[in-house]
Amino acid sequence: MAGAGGSADGDLEAAGLRLSVTGEVATVTLARPERRNAMTGRTWEALAHVGQTLPESVRIVIVTGEGSSFSSGIDLNMFRPGGIEGEVSLTDRIADGSADDAELDALIAHYQEGFRWLRRPDVVSVAAVRGHAIGAGFQLALSCDLRILADDAQLCMKEPALGLVPDLTGTKPLVDLVGPNRAMELCLTARTVSAAEARELRLAELVVESGQLEGAVDDLVAALLAVPREAAAATKELLQGAPGRTLEEQSAAERRAQAARLRALAAQDARG
Repeated sequence: MAGAGGSADGDLEAAGLRLSVTGEVATVTLARPERRNAMTGRTWEALAHVGQTLPESVRIVIVTGEGSSFSSGIDLNMFRPGGIEGEVSLTDRIADGSADDAELDALIAHYQEGFRWLRRPDVVSVAAVRGHAIGAGFQLALSCDLRILADDAQLCMKEPALGLVPDLTGTKPLVDLVGPNRAMELCLTARTVSAAEARELRLAELVVESGQLEGAVDDLVAALLAVPREAAAATKELLQGAPGRTLEEQSAAERRAQAARLRALAAQDARG
């Protein structure tokens, strides 16, 4: 099915998104191929809405882009006088002094929610990336738990080259994956990373030929769905917390998680 009704579908379409839900799998498609799926504030708000209204039945979320690119990043019209038609121009409000620091902080936090929900323990998110994943597009891919890249994928953290910083939750996963020094080099040079290098840097779990991308995603989704939902969620939460814990703390977290699973399985057996 698509979306949650005609009006919701229209809102998503206006934001450059498309949502389809089939059973336990949701696919979020960036759908502005004429702009290489460039994103605006409305896109990020719509992404947050998708996360807030996702059916409880969904276990897997695939994020992809229509056409030859995943996303070229921020629509640069956001930074031009007048901004994007139908959206408040943040640049204009900063220029005329009507947006204070508290409002800026709240607005950016609001946009970040479109990225943060993809890390929830109750879903596994998969970025299917072909072509360009630039700036905000790269950060969206980094927000997903797993990334499968077509061999023509090109990743770039463009924001510093535009006089900005990456602010859509991408800096932590980037540092976690490649380390602070390599993350600094990638951001401060804004250079393009090929699919082959991305695999070497652990930015991709798998790289496949472009024509095989959909099939590779389907195979991964099938494997993910084969694991019981509750065990998958508990394991994801356990793994997410591991980097911030000592071995002793992680061992204790494992014990608590396993005890909870054993109690749940025993209760399930008792119900027959």
